[in-house]
Amino acid sequence: MNSKGFERLRIDCILAEEMLQEFIAREIRRVGMERAVLGLSGGVDSSVVAALAARALGPQNVLGIIMPYRTSSPASQADAEAVATTFGFRTCVVDISPQVDAYYSAARPEIISSDDEEVMRLRRGNKMARERMTILYDFSMHERALVLGTSNKTELLLGYGTLHGDMASAINPIGDLYKTQIWALAEHLGVPPQIVAKKPTADLWEGQTDEAQLGHAYHAIDELFYYLVDLRWSRQAVIASGYEPAFVDRIYRLMQTSQFKRRLPVIAKLSVRTIDRDYRYARDWGT
Repeated sequence: MNSKGFERLRIDCILAEEMLQEFIAREIRRVGMERAVLGLSGGVDSSVVAALAARALGPQNVLGIIMPYRTSSPASQADAEAVATTFGFRTCVVDISPQVDAYYSAARPEIISSDDEEVMRLRRGNKMARERMTILYDFSMHERALVLGTSNKTELLLGYGTLHGDMASAINPIGDLYKTQIWALAEHLGVPPQIVAKKPTADLWEGQTDEAQLGHAYHAIDELFYYLVDLRWSRQAVIASGYEPAFVDRIYRLMQTSQFKRRLPVIAKLSVRTIDRDYRYARDWGT
């Protein structure tokens, strides 16, 4: 495996911190607000976003919502609280178990029994992610705040997230940072070390980890994406540089098949100016 890509993904953390704090403050204040809410999972991505928001807006203007399910690891909640203590912002705990379980309890038996165990795991995981986002948007109205996204560039390119769930947000400060860059920025910001060091997990079921589910380590995926996305190398060029064809093909296929998750809903074009392709300039919105 070629390791040069990883070296080239090194970022200036001081500059990144400054730019992202400015981004958060500007995008929130330009719509007349001062506050932000985000889902706080106890993972490194939401921890980085929370740290940036607390510094950009002041910790009193940031609310982290901790939303465990009954099978969630208690350690995840403890890590989330540790982040809040470190950066001084408020938290609120909302247990999503009753609403998720109520849905599946009320569902017709054939809907539940029609899928195998693995599919049901994924369905429940998607349901949890979407329930959490509805809670965040409810709190955003209560707080007069914008919802901050916590999906990184690696996850977005892989489609490793739930549409209208954890991939939803008003603004996303870290969507152009690969996972390996997130780890570097987390260390720079002073995120508690146990969070930086632990294996990434969506905490959807006991023992679940991102890398086990993806089948590859994040650093390897990020290196490959550097060539495929940043440098726009072809499949042939990447393989010629030393990557295994099966690895390249699987990651490339995930990137291709998840493109629909990275765009707004497609609107059928009937008029001269259609919202998702023609009506998209700042002057159209009066700014």
